[in-house]
Amino acid sequence: MKLPETFLTRMHQYFEEQGLQDEEAKFLASYEQPAVHGIRWNRLKVQPSDYASLMAKMEMETDEVTWCDGGFYTPDISLGKDPYYHAGAYYIQEPSAMLPASIIGTKPGEFILDMCAAPGGKATRIAEDLQGEGLLVANEINAERSRALLRNLERAGADNVVILNEDPKNMVKSFKGFFHRIIIDAPCSGEGMFRRDPFAPKSWEKFGPDSCVPIQTAILGYADEMLMKGGDIVYSTCTFGEAEDEDRIHDFLASHPDYEIISHRELTGVSHDPEGMMRIWPHRTSGEGHFCVHLHKKGEREDDPRKNTRPDASTNFTFVKARECFEQFMKGLLNDDAAEAYVKKIRAQFVLHKDKVHLMPVAESLFSHLKVVKMGDFPGEIKETAKGRVFVPSQALALELNKEKIRPSRFLSLSREDERLIRYLRCETISLTAEEMETLDDGENIVVACEDFPLGFAKVTGAVLKNAYPKAWRLMG
Repeated sequence: MKLPETFLTRMHQYFEEQGLQDEEAKFLASYEQPAVHGIRWNRLKVQPSDYASLMAKMEMETDEVTWCDGGFYTPDISLGKDPYYHAGAYYIQEPSAMLPASIIGTKPGEFILDMCAAPGGKATRIAEDLQGEGLLVANEINAERSRALLRNLERAGADNVVILNEDPKNMVKSFKGFFHRIIIDAPCSGEGMFRRDPFAPKSWEKFGPDSCVPIQTAILGYADEMLMKGGDIVYSTCTFGEAEDEDRIHDFLASHPDYEIISHRELTGVSHDPEGMMRIWPHRTSGEGHFCVHLHKKGEREDDPRKNTRPDASTNFTFVKARECFEQFMKGLLNDDAAEAYVKKIRAQFVLHKDKVHLMPVAESLFSHLKVVKMGDFPGEIKETAKGRVFVPSQALALELNKEKIRPSRFLSLSREDERLIRYLRCETISLTAEEMETLDDGENIVVACEDFPLGFAKVTGAVLKNAYPKAWRLMG
């Protein structure tokens, strides 16, 4: 691989200054090695005890990523047609990129901001750790990338997420001292991605670290304003340059003396410096280049009272009837215990936008004047038909559900080997066996699954299923 001369000169100087001259040749040789690939199992859907058996079904070795629970190395193969992927059972992620969300320490019920969230690797991991409690605000300044972020979070089954398409500076006024934790995967020169992306070296030569430093400095400043006292920031890049990494942190600490670096236990494959900053080097471990540091804002936590403000319930006839329609649908779909819990959630969080149903754990007013891509959970919409109001479930709702909560008469499990599974993902009509016809509720919406993992909805009409898998998600080829 031909690397930029300026980059080679700077890295030569770095290894000399660090007294690591013997590592320079190994570092450069790593660029002639293939890029590293991985997946991370989604703990909203998969128990750790099932990792090994699922990897075996995919005919893969259980080669664990040491710094991430559920992270595994995989061969460089296409997983885009794997039903487990479409069910959100795992997320395809470069192993080094799994580190920041693994160390930030998210706890259920907290309010977390992912400032530069696309395509969603860190956001989906944070959603797992929140376990459906609290709130994740996932922001992406690029509109096209925010749509990819939406798809990945919905596939993961994350239901307590607001997705924004904003410049972080526009968010500060709304969220002063608001978040418990903020993760920043900062825009950077991407030196750690040189062997993964053949266009990265050319991009580096065109833009370079100098164009990234002011952006990184500004983002850290915005994060400070939006973080509460006693909160935490994890800052990461996929580059090696000290100007974008250690220097950014030293400058930030110099101007923000109320912060300190949190050191983490030694993690195999992760290099820790004396200050507590972490790096993943491609010549030392299996991973692309990555920098990561955990910052803590001193002081006692003082939760913003707006976190306890829920959407207003309405006595408006349309609102009440729409909520009742949604509740009845969920009572029919879920078993009694799960339905009771879900109805309580509906009563606390129900929001109606024309015919669109949303569930929000906080008041919508928090996000006024901001560009919202997704306002909390979107379980579906209300349609007026000749037979009255009907609730039409969304794809997101199917992917949020777990098998044990769904009535057996509303759940169709297909094995990975069943050819109907691929036909379903291609939005084709599929036939039912006599036994399935006997078990499933005729005329009702059911959840179609790959084994235990829901994929989407379909409607039983006699011996066939009317496919409701979204055309935009359709498996091609």
